Amino acid sequence: MLELSLVIPIFNESESIPFLYKELQEALRWIPGSGYEIIFVDDGSSDNSLELLKNMQHSDRQIVVISLRRNFGQTAALAAGFDHATGKYVATLDADLQNDPADIQKMVLKLQEGYDLVCGWRFERKDSYLSRRLPSILANKLISFITKVKLHDYGCTLKVFRKELVSLIQLYGEMHRFVPALASGKGAKIAEVKVNHRPRKYGSSKYGITRTPKVILDLLTVKFLLDYSTRPIQVFGLTGIFSILVGGSIFLGLVIQRQFFDIALANRPMLLFAILLLFIGLQFITMGLLGELQIRTYHESQQKPIYVIRKTYHKKAD
Repeated sequence: MLELSLVIPIFNESESIPFLYKELQEALRWIPGSGYEIIFVDDGSSDNSLELLKNMQHSDRQIVVISLRRNFGQTAALAAGFDHATGKYVATLDADLQNDPADIQKMVLKLQEGYDLVCGWRFERKDSYLSRRLPSILANKLISFITKVKLHDYGCTLKVFRKELVSLIQLYGEMHRFVPALASGKGAKIAEVKVNHRPRKYGSSKYGITRTPKVILDLLTVKFLLDYSTRPIQVFGLTGIFSILVGGSIFLGLVIQRQFFDIALANRPMLLFAILLLFIGLQFITMGLLGELQIRTYHESQQKPIYVIRKTYHKKAD
């Protein structure tokens, strides 16, 4: 087995690729022999990135080039790289030269201390404060609070995994930002290492403040997957019970007013509100029950366990 598989998503980075390749050759010298592979995943680039990668692959057998049919996004590109990785460890890296490949070695050494995932922390980030760093700081605090996985930098692509962890993580949508949270759901031990961050030299960022609504929606999805994916009745059912209790209390108060204080119920908006809450509560409970049926069908039909084993210790034979 190879020591390291390096997965690098590429989208219109033709200016950076030659410099990145030169840095990678220097940064991976610590791996003996041909103990690594570099997996470039071209995510439907419209420039000549793919041609550059193919030319490099012809002269370097340690390079693997995966060309996607169109631009599927960074999450899909990472998933494609993970599926083709064969190394004992799997590292991910941006192609824009802002991540420093020289940091990979110390992250692998940190991983070997007993961790399953080591995340990069761009401690001195070389980006605009208002447009990039401040939103990132706020987002990291929010994600850490909601997922209970406290990291300083969820947005850093530079990460190193154990291969067995990569095989457990299913990426889809735009979940690449929340890989540490998803990994924690599998019982992974996670560490964070300060890494070098450099200003962008070529091209422009593919992401901006407009992605904020998507991040929020994905965060809600991750929270649900982490806490309620195997027990949806608890989130929908509790909401339904709360709605029924509030609606029932309002309805009971109106009935008491009518019976003992002779207050008419006609044209009382609160009566309609109480009835609405009762129906909403019933709908939430029904959704929870349907979710329970779907979860059981999913796990039982695919024989997917609801647990993850780290290691099994057997008694030695006499």
